Amino acid sequence: MPCRSMSLATPNYSYEKRQRELAKKKKTEEKRQRKLQKPDGSPDQDAPTEDGSGEVAPDEGGVSSDPAAPATSS
Repeated sequence: MPCRSMSLATPNYSYEKRQRELAKKKKTEEKRQRKLQKPDGSPDQDAPTEDGSGEVAPDEGGVSSDPAAPATSS
């Protein structure tokens, strides 16, 4: 039997790149669909806020859902 050198499998960079492109295309399509469903331009509930925390800040005059927060009266 001839002795063949054992070669390791090489990464298929073309396949990986194609998968990244498909994932990016899918993400942008989902984003476009969300924008079409919300024509009023209101922000998504699950989108991060300006501070990046993902929590939605309560309105100035609104009632806070946090029980530890002090109640405000107008």
